[in-house]
Amino acid sequence: MIRLAATLVLSATLGSTQSGSVPAATTRTMTQGGHRMELVLERLDRDTWRTIDPGLVLAQGDRVRFKFRTNFDGFLYVMNQSTSGTYEQLFPRQETGQDNRISASKEYQVPATSAAFRIAGPAGFETVYWLVTPARLNDTAPHYQPPPALKAAPPTLIPRCDDTILKSRGDCVDPSAGPKLVPRGEPLPQNLIAPGIGREQRDLLFLRQKNTAVISSPVPLAGPVIYQFRLAHK
Repeated sequence: MIRLAATLVLSATLGSTQSGSVPAATTRTMTQGGHRMELVLERLDRDTWRTIDPGLVLAQGDRVRFKFRTNFDGFLYVMNQSTSGTYEQLFPRQETGQDNRISASKEYQVPATSAAFRIAGPAGFETVYWLVTPARLNDTAPHYQPPPALKAAPPTLIPRCDDTILKSRGDCVDPSAGPKLVPRGEPLPQNLIAPGIGREQRDLLFLRQKNTAVISSPVPLAGPVIYQFRLAHK
């Protein structure tokens, strides 16, 4: 195993190997309106990958991956902040795939290799940053970064089940998990800082279509955009 962060560990998946990018047919929702991103969380169930609710509270040992699609071209960067406050670059890197160029209306997998993220460590929320930028950033930054010197340790928050959300299999869903805006004033991982990040992500809209998280802007994005995906686990 290759340790990526305090609570995310890279491990080989079971089952079939898939390619890094899977062409997907252009859909009506991906070609209308302003810029749009779709993000799906999948969990390995025995030897089958299944789409799950973005707010599902995961268990120790669960293996997960993401599916990602946009209606515009760019470059994708993914960074994790663990409960200890340390940062780890999840994508691109050798173990998860190094080609991070994305094309409109194609579906991509993160990791883009036959690997998966395995849940481990203390219960809480992982903060996974997603950055889409029109130009490639400097990819020479270290994969591991300590927390900022002036940043306080993140609070220990334990995921809680929302009893109002009825699930046929009794799944535990925490509505505070899933895609979120980056809180105003929150420091960003240094290697994800790009010119133009700031105002535009304040205008993002977050929707859910079944188990697909939709992040959209009513107008075309003029520069980089960044948001969080809070991953809850026991």
